[in-house]
Amino acid sequence: MLRNLWLDESGATAIEYGLLVALLSIACITALQAVGNELSTTMSTVSTTLDGNNTIS
Repeated sequence: MLRNLWLDESGATAIEYGLLVALLSIACITALQAVGNELSTTMSTVSTTLDGNNTIS
């Protein structure tokens, strides 16, 4: 009985999938944060540029 329990690998696949999902989630969150920061900087630059060009002469 103990030998069968030791050789049983049925839960290993679920753990591997769980670790894979966790790793992919961390990678996606990191990438989205980087893109979000860059997009925020770009939009701020566009806003500043447009505000500077709205003067009537």
